[in-house]
Order: sequence, then C-alpha cells, then structure tokens
Amino acid sequence: MIALECSPLGEEALDDPACPAALARATLADIATANALFGGRAAAAYGVARLLAGVPAGSRLTLLDVGSGSGDVGRAVARRARHRGIRLTAVALDHSRTAAALARGGGGEPVVARAEALPLRAGAVDVVLASQFLHHFTRRSAVTLVREFHRIARLGVVLCEPRRTPLAAAGIWTAAHLLGFHAVTRRDGVLSVRRSFTPAELAGVLDDAGVRGTVRRRPGFRVVAWWRKRHADR
Repeated sequence: MIALECSPLGEEALDDPACPAALARATLADIATANALFGGRAAAAYGVARLLAGVPAGSRLTLLDVGSGSGDVGRAVARRARHRGIRLTAVALDHSRTAAALARGGGGEPVVARAEALPLRAGAVDVVLASQFLHHFTRRSAVTLVREFHRIARLGVVLCEPRRTPLAAAGIWTAAHLLGFHAVTRRDGVLSVRRSFTPAELAGVLDDAGVRGTVRRRPGFRVVAWWRKRHADR
C-alpha cells in the first residue's frame, strides 16, 4: 500500500468511488469520444510505439492500462500494435466497477483496484500505460506513482496527460458544449486541464522519481512521456 494525495484543485466526478453508475457511464462515454476526436488515443499510441521500437513482429506483450476508464485507449493502442505484428494484451485497471463493466463489454480484461494498492509484483507486466491519470494527484503523489509504475513494468512505461494551457481549457469547454457532453463532463474536462502538466513539469516529475525518459508535445494539447527500463533489451 502506498500513500497518495489527490490534487488540491478539486475533485472530478470519477474520482469519487460513490459516483452514481449512470453518471459514470455518461462521463466515460464522453471521455472516450474526446479521446477519439482530440488526440487522447493517438497520444498513447504514439508513446507506446516509441517504447516498442525494435520489438520484433510476432512478439506477445502485456499492457496494464492504469486508470483505464472504459478501456478505449488501451484497446486503440492494442489495435495499432497489431498493425506492426505485435500482439499486445491490454488489461484495464480502474477503481470503478462501472468502468470495469464497460471495459469488459468492449472485449477487455478488467481489473478493479486502486492505485494505492496495485496487486502486482515487480515486472509483472511488459508495459504500463497511464493515460490522463497522474493529474488526479499532487506532484508528490505523481512521483510516487511513477516509481510504482517503473517497478511493475518489465519493459517500460508510457504517460499521457493533457497539456496545461489556457487555450486547452477553453478548447475542451467549447468542444464539449458543441458535442453535447454531459454538464459534469464539461466541468471536469476543464478541471483536468487545470490539474495537469506542462512538458517541463512532467519532465520534473520523472526526474524526481529517478527515471530518465523522453517528453514530447503531441497534437490536441497533449504531453507524452516514455522510458524503457535499462534491463529490457537483455
């Protein structure tokens, strides 16, 4: 068990374990739409592709999608990997049973667990993906989580976050209205951006965690970080 502190800027609906199932389903559906349209899935696929560079076709690997929501990002990444001949089995991990049910309905392999107590030994999965997850926590807790992700990954880790800028916050608010998203999704989308990172801040989290990674901006106001463990090519 590790100790984690939530971001002091506010709570998103899905942070609350008691979030009503109907609201969780509506919000998760909106998030999946936003991921498809505004770069969330593409950012994760970009990071995983960089991490898997040099992995031979025919390889079979596991990916743990931490804070997976409905599992849409993990499924999209696995589809992209198949195009390169790599079979990537995505396991969707979320504290929400509603999210787990949606992930299962999408053909995923869900695990209900909290980040404070990831039920995994060191090197238990090949790749850890945390998409739009770290910003839910304080910087100190984000550093703790990065170390934990590094521990349980055999090959490496990919982190994807909204890139915090005023334009990104205004953009998600406007797009959410135009697309008819739930009012809670509209509010939480702006809060996600406000809680998130600049590229320099995400690089600082990696430095504090003692890992050496690459941080890049991506379209849709996204920032992606990835690193391979030093023993991965042995």
